[in-house]
Amino acid sequence: MSLLDAMRERRESLLATVGEVVRRESPSTEKAALDHLSDYIRERCRALGAQIEVHPQTGYGDLTVARWSGTGSADPQPLLVMTHIDTVWPLGTIERLPFRVDDDIARGPGIFDMKASVAMMLEAMTVIREQGLAHRPIQWLINTEEELGSPVSRPLIEELARKSAYVLCLEPPIPPHGALKTFRKGVGQFTMHITGRAAHAGADPEKGVSAIQELACQIQYLHSLSDPALGTTVNVGVVHGGTRPNVVAASAVAEIDLRVASSREAERVVASILAIRPHTPGAEVRIEGGLNRPPMERTPTIVAAFERAREIGAWLGLELQEGGTGGASDGNFTAALGVPTIDGLGCPGDGGHAEHEHIRVTGLVERAALLAGLLTEL
Repeated sequence: MSLLDAMRERRESLLATVGEVVRRESPSTEKAALDHLSDYIRERCRALGAQIEVHPQTGYGDLTVARWSGTGSADPQPLLVMTHIDTVWPLGTIERLPFRVDDDIARGPGIFDMKASVAMMLEAMTVIREQGLAHRPIQWLINTEEELGSPVSRPLIEELARKSAYVLCLEPPIPPHGALKTFRKGVGQFTMHITGRAAHAGADPEKGVSAIQELACQIQYLHSLSDPALGTTVNVGVVHGGTRPNVVAASAVAEIDLRVASSREAERVVASILAIRPHTPGAEVRIEGGLNRPPMERTPTIVAAFERAREIGAWLGLELQEGGTGGASDGNFTAALGVPTIDGLGCPGDGGHAEHEHIRVTGLVERAALLAGLLTEL
């Protein structure tokens, strides 16, 4: 039986697993909820013969690595599969947006980004074991703080990736056709702290130094660093400062988002931001932050990995496309190391982080079959 036919027979099992994962809410900031969902996934993995390695965390959900030994005459260098189970949805959202299936559409908080991918991996390993298919050693990393920038998991991600032949990142594909991602922008995050001097805005404004005036100058400069032709954007997205309308503002803060398509641009813009100096006499400016995720550039290594995935997809009767996005993922880390990374392997759908978040059930079946094919053919 073909992998696609096997997954079609497991359609209801796939959907049931998606429902189990979606109903177990897991916001990035709720450790207990994340650990509860992790426990469920670990038990499912143990039942499939995996060895479980837990990396306890204090401020975040515990990280999990599930490992399956290689079988048959497969290459001994492992594959790394990456998913995350944290979502942007607060606890209680499931009451307002319950998991439901309407014809070919399934809905629920976090279903597209990226809880459907957890079900795909569990079902793919089930089919591989039932059919006795040979495969390399498989390592599955289940992240719990990806939506926060992977502040504690990055070293583990990079350690596992350096030893791997390929990285399969089960992030959602690009709507509307489910294209895989062969390039992603890098992300920088900065906070600007401005200190001025308070004074009465009516009686003696000349004695004050306005932190808000300085902030206005800095915003103009920061946005001037954008270069849309090169895919570079700098956005001051959050600002606050001052105390009252009749007081010259003594302090102001800005939060800054940077997106870059290449390492060269990252070096240019990060250096320019960190080198910022005050425009207003008497003001002080302090910058914190840096590049959170390096760009995933469309290198020959990435292209070759995509072409291999496309070949395996064609063997299953699936036509895969490629594209890119301004959003980043843990795949940015692995691609920057030069490890062949295939990103966007999750379930086709739309609405990540939005009220209309959903997946296509047909796509769920097809992508689970593709994942099983990649795990056994790469």
